[in-house]
Amino acid sequence: MGYVGVKGGEEAIKNANKFLAFERIKNESNPIEIEQIKKQLYFCVDRVMGEGALYAPDLAALAIKQTAGDSLEASFMLRAYRTTLPMNGFTLPKTTKKMRVIRRISAAFKEIPGGQVLGPTSDYTLRLLDFNLLKDSKKLRTEYIKNIFQDLPFVDPVPKSFPKVVEILRKEGLIAAKKGNSKKEDIDDITRQPISFPAKRSAALQTMARGETGGLLLLAYSNMRGYGDIHPTIGELRVGYLPVEIKHPHTGKPYLVGEIKVTEAEVIAKFVEKDGLPKFTLGYGLCFGHNEVKAISMAVLDRAMNTIEPRMISEDQEFVLSHIDGIESMGFCTHYKLPHYITFQSDLDRLRKSRDLKSIEEEIKNET
Repeated sequence: MGYVGVKGGEEAIKNANKFLAFERIKNESNPIEIEQIKKQLYFCVDRVMGEGALYAPDLAALAIKQTAGDSLEASFMLRAYRTTLPMNGFTLPKTTKKMRVIRRISAAFKEIPGGQVLGPTSDYTLRLLDFNLLKDSKKLRTEYIKNIFQDLPFVDPVPKSFPKVVEILRKEGLIAAKKGNSKKEDIDDITRQPISFPAKRSAALQTMARGETGGLLLLAYSNMRGYGDIHPTIGELRVGYLPVEIKHPHTGKPYLVGEIKVTEAEVIAKFVEKDGLPKFTLGYGLCFGHNEVKAISMAVLDRAMNTIEPRMISEDQEFVLSHIDGIESMGFCTHYKLPHYITFQSDLDRLRKSRDLKSIEEEIKNET
């Protein structure tokens, strides 16, 4: 399965590309700046970076502009660009305990060490259109920001790190041990080697991390609705900035090169009694940017694919990992728009011959 390039009709193809650009710029509205897309459409930018498998906000914003907001096409462009980049090395493993958190909640416990941090979220909005945005201006924005801080009597400093909520259960021995990749050499790199089945958990998590949000949600939702056995409780959901370190080429010591915005989800699922004692199990998800639906869906599917006896499609690792890549599935879907003259003519010839043969058989039958 994969994308197939188009050849032929060079002049027509050039003109089609010109018309595509014309559709985006033909109106008299002001050009959209990359900075505006990056800062104001950040959810879309985060999603494109995740599915494009490249953390590059400026390039993701450029792709969104070029594709007139088609997130799948933008992800396609970003991933294609990624293939042109050299791999200079690997970042060092990093615990998310040191994440610079902007949002952190738990649905399992009301009181958690460090406290719940609601942060920026649409969870409590009424999902009503805000017609005030029709009059959006720099002046109104400045006043809004000024009022926000005037209304705040004080601001509690956010701690530099938070303990993991599921550690509460783990210390009591209530979390089942999970098979993972403890050694660096056991970690697959799906960008360097094709995925094979059964896939290691590292490969499965990488594949889901760049999977299409809607595809992951569809499969996770089917499991939650009853076509599976996962009824998750969110142990912890975090959104924040994770420091990225590499090994210094001269000293060999960890060297901070920046930070990336990520969303992490740990879901608690049903009991297992493999060793005779009832325990909880965990599912894990982590993706680029602020994308809570994707991280939660990843965690649900991570847990579902570890079901001992898979019965549903959301529990079938090969089915899930083979169908969640939006770029692969989009390429295969859109390739049907390409000329299929020869194969269709072949089908047409067979159909006509079958119909002729059937007519002859009917004539012989009527004569006898």
